[in-house]
Amino acid sequence: QVQLVESGGGLVQPGGSLRLSCAASGFSLAHHTIGWFRQAPGKEREGVSCISGGKGSTNYVDSVKGRFTISRDNAKNTVYLQMNSLKPEDTAVYYCATCYYCLVNKFPPVNFRGQGTQVTVSS
Repeated sequence: QVQLVESGGGLVQPGGSLRLSCAASGFSLAHHTIGWFRQAPGKEREGVSCISGGKGSTNYVDSVKGRFTISRDNAKNTVYLQMNSLKPEDTAVYYCATCYYCLVNKFPPVNFRGQGTQVTVSS
């Protein structure tokens, strides 16, 4: 069964860091494009970052460039999102998903399988 499970969220102060994990089962992340998305209360879900299968090319939306880093550990079949210098506006439920492709500001999700992980940035 194909599954993606997000974890690593929590409550952090502004300026703090968190690392989110997206663990896959039933397929190999190494050969698929994976994206991180987030949905804040009352807002639509938006893309944050993506990493392509194979080469592992990455893209980020402007609002997180220089603060977030996406990476992949093929041995653990897990994609990570390292989030530094967090801001209150980063507060959202974060999801990972397989994507059709990974281009600048364009990484449409195939579907969402996980429950997401809550990230709250507040003092």
